[in-house]
Amino acid sequence: MEFTTGGRLEVRITPVDVGKRVSVRQLTNEAAPGAKFTDTVGVLTSWDAGVLSITQRSGVSVRIPESALVAGKTVPATPARRRGPSATFPELARAMARAWQPVESEQLGDWRLRAAAGFTRRANSVLPLGDPGRPLDAALERVHAWYAERGLPAYVQVATGSEGTQEVLAAGLEQRGWTREVSALVLTGALAPLGDPARPLEDTVSRVTLSRSCDAPWLARYQRFSTPDPAVLRVLGSGPSTWFASVGGPGGVPSAIGRCVTDGRWAGFMAVEVDPAARRQGLASAVMTALARRALDEGASAAWLQVEEDNAAARALYDGLGFRTHHRYHHYRQHIPTA
Repeated sequence: MEFTTGGRLEVRITPVDVGKRVSVRQLTNEAAPGAKFTDTVGVLTSWDAGVLSITQRSGVSVRIPESALVAGKTVPATPARRRGPSATFPELARAMARAWQPVESEQLGDWRLRAAAGFTRRANSVLPLGDPGRPLDAALERVHAWYAERGLPAYVQVATGSEGTQEVLAAGLEQRGWTREVSALVLTGALAPLGDPARPLEDTVSRVTLSRSCDAPWLARYQRFSTPDPAVLRVLGSGPSTWFASVGGPGGVPSAIGRCVTDGRWAGFMAVEVDPAARRQGLASAVMTALARRALDEGASAAWLQVEEDNAAARALYDGLGFRTHHRYHHYRQHIPTA
């Protein structure tokens, strides 16, 4: 990482660079003799009272005393990915939102307030794709009131790690005491390879049944809720072209299920679940293959899915299927002080 001009380290950033992607080098411990350097790359989200705040690709914010800086510069946005489909953050975020629609929503400028009786954070959080049309504090007051009217906690879904994502908003929420509860990776990949797996999987793919609706057995395998609710069915059934997959299992409960929404060139995969007793049999791959073939028939060419960062098994599966990280999103919850 080159910081020098004529062999000298230089700090070439100032507070006017807030909102830009930067790379800085700082002393790890100014007081220690022989102190070493450490480098940080991310979006400069604030520079106040002699302290810089930089949000990294992972969404983690790093605070650096101005006095510890030995070098710094602005850097270009993350280079375009060489594998898989290209996509801007706004395009992908809107496709994901259309695939998991709330029961009710309201616009606040370019923000969308979403609610679905508490079923999943995605359907019960603000999608802030732009300017709310008022100062941030006033916008958050409206967010709090809107969710309080519905007996729900206030969440804002914020993305980091790609060009055009929302590091500055994430930092603003943290400064106001909002807490990051859950983070997930958004992965993308080419759709055609999913529909053309290794031949030994074909017999398993033939066991997959596709339907336009989720029936009682499918819901019995789904782990996101314990009792049927109209809001759950509304969210699951939403999307431009929605398909449900299942593989028969003992007792009438599927051994594996999945959901896919086709939307133009995109196919989004969700709710891929396998009975723990039936794992390592290729059922998850078979479900995704069957859904991918239907999406290819409908004209899709690219795929996306979401996976929580700590789900190592799922991440290994999707990595093997050719998916790569596009960005991360985080759900921030409003902190309400107790009396």
